[in-house]
Amino acid sequence: MKTMMQKSKKEGHWFLRALTVLSIGWMVAATASSAFVAEGISTEVGPEGPAQTAYSPYNGKPGPVIIAISGHTGPTSYQAYAAELAKLGYYVILVDGKDILNPEHTGPANLSKAIDRALNAPNAVRGKVAVIGFSQGGGGALYNAANMTDAVSMVVAYYPYTRTWANNINALVKRFRVPVLVMAGGKDRHNDCCVIESMRAMEAAAKASGAQFELTVYPEANHGFNLETGARGEPISAYRPNDARDAWRRTVEMLKHYHPLQ
Repeated sequence: MKTMMQKSKKEGHWFLRALTVLSIGWMVAATASSAFVAEGISTEVGPEGPAQTAYSPYNGKPGPVIIAISGHTGPTSYQAYAAELAKLGYYVILVDGKDILNPEHTGPANLSKAIDRALNAPNAVRGKVAVIGFSQGGGGALYNAANMTDAVSMVVAYYPYTRTWANNINALVKRFRVPVLVMAGGKDRHNDCCVIESMRAMEAAAKASGAQFELTVYPEANHGFNLETGARGEPISAYRPNDARDAWRRTVEMLKHYHPLQ
């Protein structure tokens, strides 16, 4: 009897050790997978298109393409957002907003190249792409992507740059040929680039023209309300978690409706 109890005890210890090893292995694998998605794969500017960071679908399968366009401070602040989109199952390309909306007017060509390069990647599902932009990148998405009916399925713009068209918002809205969702901060006065008055004017012009347009305003939010950290990793005082979660929910709903997973 004692021998059987000792044997049972030894087997129990072995099982616990094996379970612990497996648990550690699972945790390491999960951490490694998350790190891989979060880091992405970067490509320098070249003949095929602007500099980018690509995030493969978290499930390992080819996914519909999303082009994410950063604000003026560059892509760093938006890497976590791009990685979350990849976790949904999308193939995400993160580019710099300064390459898509700029004084040199190279934005349309850069965006077209970024789209073509993305669609030819092995991790991409061929078809139209969704475009999500922030601040300067949001303005670039509205001006250079919302009129691309052959290539773009929908546009989402967070606190988009609109100052160039502030006195002639109709010129911007006339370019809206795909469904557009804009999310803005009611207290956004950042460099007067993305003020709520322009967002309201855009909404009125879209309604008058019959464009597929939706505006969501977060009354207490400022510029960058969905960003936890800045370009150097510093905390962002404008971050509002509840508004950020709601904006994410609306973005996902928009994707499900106009740019669904296969």
